[in-house]
Amino acid sequence: MSKKSSTEELFLQEICQTIFDKKGFNIVTLDVRGVSSMTDYFIVAEGTVERHVKGLASIVMDLFREKNRKPMHIEGVSEGDWIALDYGNIIIHFFIPDLREKYALEQVWKEGKIVELSFVYT
Repeated sequence: MSKKSSTEELFLQEICQTIFDKKGFNIVTLDVRGVSSMTDYFIVAEGTVERHVKGLASIVMDLFREKNRKPMHIEGVSEGDWIALDYGNIIIHFFIPDLREKYALEQVWKEGKIVELSFVYT
């Protein structure tokens, strides 16, 4: 594994652990390198209601800010039912459960490889 891949996977782990720590659930990370030209990784997660989804997105934006990484695009923050954070090589989608089921992004990118991450219960 290259140093870049290792660093990316550690950061993916940190992002997903942060979501998990804030009670985000159904967290899936897909490696879509070779499948998509728009990004390397998709992270898809759920919050219970719009306010929770907004909170999850906010804490992840803070995490990227700490790493001096700026988003290329952010969508859906005012509504809160589906928020997309585009950081170039990582795109994070936060949903309320009904919309997650309706849009089933994992099925759209089913050729992607699931990145196995583990969570620490705190």
